[in-house]
Amino acid sequence: MPRYDDASRDALAQQFERDGFVLLPDHFPVDVMHRWQQQFAPLLAPHIGASHAEGGNGNRGPGRYYVTLPFEGDFADPAVICDDDIVSIVERIAGADPVMCQLATDTPVQGSGFQDWHRDTPPLFDDFAETPSFQLAVNFPLVDVDERNGSLETTRGTHRMSRDDALRALEAGEIAAERVPMRMGDVMIRDVRGLHRGTPNHIGEPRPMVVIGYSRAWYFRPEVSIAVPRQVFDALPPRAKRLLRFMPKVDATPRTFDESYRNFAY
Repeated sequence: MPRYDDASRDALAQQFERDGFVLLPDHFPVDVMHRWQQQFAPLLAPHIGASHAEGGNGNRGPGRYYVTLPFEGDFADPAVICDDDIVSIVERIAGADPVMCQLATDTPVQGSGFQDWHRDTPPLFDDFAETPSFQLAVNFPLVDVDERNGSLETTRGTHRMSRDDALRALEAGEIAAERVPMRMGDVMIRDVRGLHRGTPNHIGEPRPMVVIGYSRAWYFRPEVSIAVPRQVFDALPPRAKRLLRFMPKVDATPRTFDESYRNFAY
């Protein structure tokens, strides 16, 4: 059931416009998040095992792993991927009839460090003032997150600044960096152009953070997509099918994914 009325959704969209992100506390049931956590653990294990066996780093840097989720089971739950509150807020920010284009996780483990400050996508146009939002990330953790295990560090208002201007302002102390603790069930909706970075995980347990990407209907990012099994797609409600209309339909759920997607250069 929706938790927010239209006035509350409008207010959250206005807060997003100012800050570049907004938090929805206790939004998803914790038991649902526990099921995601249990199903994610065996997907992460081969990445960590392969990394240690090769004596190398994770695919996102030291002790940090990007893992795509197969679109099946709980990972294809319409109550999550097309949650009415979230999609309605996304529509207020990024326009009507958005597209879902990404379903993955970012997970630091013990031994990870600070990422470089970055944005997740370049601007639409070079040498042009920043545009309204066109790409959003919906993040939610599969464990409680604080400074011990790698909370996100972000900035407010930098989604409306160029990367260089945001970095200069951060260095000069004109804008503040802030950690964002989250509990299982909390949701963050953020503009992927906001300047941010991952932080170290100092404990022995992985810290998985799910990302569901939504974009304006006309925006296409070739480096991310969701392979949707036809059988799963056919069982989805109309709104979920509409969100996934541009994603490739496949006969079977892929078991391996191209994890070369990077976000540090922007």
